Amino acid sequence: MILHPGILALLVGSLVTLLLMLQACWLGIQILFRWDSSSCSEFQLQLERKTWLVSTLLNYALGFQILSGVFYLATLEDIHRLFVGAMCATGALNANLVGWLVLVVKVILFFAASLWVVINRLDQRTEETPLVRPKYLLLLLITPLVACDLYLQFSYFSGLRPEIITSCCGSLFSEQGESVASELAGMPVRQAMTMFFTSFGVVFSLLLACLVSHAALLRSLLFISAVVHFFSALAAVVSFISLYIYQLPSHHCPFDMLQGHYAYIGYPLYAALFVSTLFALLPGLCHPLRRHPGLEREIIRREKRWLISALAGMLIFLLISVWPMLFSPFVLLGY
Repeated sequence: MILHPGILALLVGSLVTLLLMLQACWLGIQILFRWDSSSCSEFQLQLERKTWLVSTLLNYALGFQILSGVFYLATLEDIHRLFVGAMCATGALNANLVGWLVLVVKVILFFAASLWVVINRLDQRTEETPLVRPKYLLLLLITPLVACDLYLQFSYFSGLRPEIITSCCGSLFSEQGESVASELAGMPVRQAMTMFFTSFGVVFSLLLACLVSHAALLRSLLFISAVVHFFSALAAVVSFISLYIYQLPSHHCPFDMLQGHYAYIGYPLYAALFVSTLFALLPGLCHPLRRHPGLEREIIRREKRWLISALAGMLIFLLISVWPMLFSPFVLLGY
């Protein structure tokens, strides 16, 4: 199983990323204790040169981590055919439950790694580089997550056995079950729709408000509402969006839509959700950094792009979700 090309790519990529980050952590420890931007000593000059080189390499390493969730899902969709009873990625994940932990860690890493790349970009765009210490402190916190991701991936893939008879989405996302997935599948459709469209409207309105106002309160509210909307959107995918995509009244799987016979529609759907959530979080996360004069100009310049990107991502997610509701013959509310 380990020799599968997708599995090898994930493990090797994660290993290379971890090695680069461990090397960067040693530099980060030196920066935390010995960085002095006002000094012209030889050691300080060496630190500055190393910082630029290492930060550039980390951009690529963390870029892999940002995309690795997509590679992971694509690999699961490819290997599920090796297990009896598996019809999609759900069956592959149920063949070794560690796989679900990998998925959770990859979601966390997507946001953490993206935040580091953004902070690094902001820092490199200013002459004073005021974020050197904070970004390497953040790196020290992300590195254990990368190590955990590699360990869990190896544990998951090495624990897979083709002779395993696994359960799939029909049982996990059944309305009669007692798991969280079953609770989401059994949520009343009107309630789920109300929750989703309300949270969407709140976030969309706050994004528009932030485009015309620099108020810190709006960005704090946007951060909170974006987090709430992210989870309500995931719940909506299981509760009713998946039903419209499959045009079946009882098929709640969030992974089947990643397959070819559904035109791989799940990939742009989830990409739009994750990207829009990330860009909606950035104004609130970066607003406290405006106290640095050099960063204030750069953040204001970039914030408009973040807000517009978040709006675009939300509209794409809404379009993909609503299209089958409006134009397919399937009528869900009659069930």
